[in-house]
Amino acid sequence: MKKIVFTLAFTLATQLAIAQAPAGYYNNATGKGYELKSQLAEIISKDYDGQNYDALKALYRKNSPKNGFKDMYYEKDNTILDIYSENATGQDPYNYTPGQKECGNYKYEGDCYNREHLIPQSVFSKKSPMVSDAFHIWPTDGKVNGQRSNYPLGVVGKETWTSMNGSKLGSALNAGYSEGFSGTVFEPIDEFKGDVARAYFYFVTRYENSGIQSWNFAMFDGTKNKVLNNTFLKILLTWHQNDPVSQRELDINDLVYEHQNNRNPFIDHPEYAQQIWNIALGTDDFEFQERTDVEVYTSNRMATVQLKNTSKNIESIHVFNLNGQLMNTIVNKNNQQKVDVSIQTPGVYILKIVGKGMEINKRIVIK
Repeated sequence: MKKIVFTLAFTLATQLAIAQAPAGYYNNATGKGYELKSQLAEIISKDYDGQNYDALKALYRKNSPKNGFKDMYYEKDNTILDIYSENATGQDPYNYTPGQKECGNYKYEGDCYNREHLIPQSVFSKKSPMVSDAFHIWPTDGKVNGQRSNYPLGVVGKETWTSMNGSKLGSALNAGYSEGFSGTVFEPIDEFKGDVARAYFYFVTRYENSGIQSWNFAMFDGTKNKVLNNTFLKILLTWHQNDPVSQRELDINDLVYEHQNNRNPFIDHPEYAQQIWNIALGTDDFEFQERTDVEVYTSNRMATVQLKNTSKNIESIHVFNLNGQLMNTIVNKNNQQKVDVSIQTPGVYILKIVGKGMEINKRIVIK
């Protein structure tokens, strides 16, 4: 079988239809550590145009090629893209047409969808503008949203409930990169862990001057600068690293910018997270769920992606460094089942392999 070989150039790529901040948007983001965080807080708060809570429904329904709240990435059918019901490896258990089956009452999964606050409303007493900030409020199934309740996000060790797409509720693993908490946590599937992490980084940055140090939440440490305690900070940074920015997030960033006139800096510049919190992560952290659609192996300075499920296809491969920065994008225009990527600089990288019904992240080591 004919193979395509690409050489990776180590410059920041502009492929992946990357979202574009306005010229000069981050000019004042010049610091390091919490100074940088405060600078970003000022940037994304300055001209913020807060919308009301009901405006979120219209946002989810909006006809736009950049409406990342619709599924233009997996089944590509423009139904609601719900991180709690999306089956990233096959057919969804149910779908929602935007504007239909908005909650309302629910009893079972698939009854209706509502607005999920990734940072629970109880944390900030349902106050504005947090209560309607679209960067942390996403359309999700009502039943799963209810099961998540106001529990912190984390790694489940022993599950007590599982949604149809594999999102889990249960006691925390309290080991490895999630060591330090033994209470109940909710864990989204791997394909959306990085998305959720970057929403949290946005929130704790945007609202550092809104009294966040007094908000009671298991994930918070009672400060306005660091905000996230060590356990949950390491969890989120690990998710951020292992599930890099997706096209869905890039589209949401542009969509929400039109909606409320601010951006998520951690989508535009994933490297900001490590520049602010500077937490060392082990290269073996994070165990991905089993994904058998592709196989990835390395030899010398080459990474090979082999399609195993011929009912799917490899549309593109995105190469990220461990700061979350996009290094290169390879578009598989000829629909090859095997793609070799030549990487000349040794190190650890994340490959995001994308195709219809498929988004798979693989960590590779180039020696």
